[in-house]
Amino acid sequence: MRVAIAGAGNVGRSIAQELADNGHEVILIERQQSRLRPERVPNAEWVLADACELASLEEVDIASCDVVVAATNDDKANLVLSLLAKTEFAVGRVVSRVNRAENEWLFTDQWGVDVAVSKPRMMAALVEEAVTVGDLVRLMTFRQGQANLVEITLPPTAPYVGHALRDVPLPPDTALVAILRGKRVLVPGPDDPLESGDELVFVCTAEMEHGVQEVILGAPGNPQG
Repeated sequence: MRVAIAGAGNVGRSIAQELADNGHEVILIERQQSRLRPERVPNAEWVLADACELASLEEVDIASCDVVVAATNDDKANLVLSLLAKTEFAVGRVVSRVNRAENEWLFTDQWGVDVAVSKPRMMAALVEEAVTVGDLVRLMTFRQGQANLVEITLPPTAPYVGHALRDVPLPPDTALVAILRGKRVLVPGPDDPLESGDELVFVCTAEMEHGVQEVILGAPGNPQG
């Protein structure tokens, strides 16, 4: 997956490192020379440019990106980039950082924003979750309990598609807490069948993540995020 991130501050670098470590192609765009520190995320491509200018976005070939992340500390800049990415370059997924709570109402699809969020790890997870079907995505870590909030989007080939939840042998220390189906949020019940495209949200210990992935997808894999 090709991802462009605007803003090389702490948030932008955190997202870039997270995604690059997971094998994605990352472009980090920064307009301030003093923040251009490629050694901090060496496996990303660093570009000195203003992400709010059409010419700069054309130069980095934003149209070829699967996702654009507006992660600057300026809400106005994030909105401008989101709108340009969506309307001028038809980027499929735009994730934008909201710096000030009072501006949150602006971050909608009218400004080209698909997802507005603030925490860098959650932003990285949302970038991946949008385009990775059949992978486990780690959304959040509950450090006190040593447990994680994880998500899996069911591909059509998942072994328990069409089966009731009671038939799914979940590993220990694992709880299915929600099923996201289209615009609906479902509270899982034992008789509920699983459908292709369902987003399953679990709470489980880190040790059980691979077990969850093996059961739900029928094959081992590495968690994303």
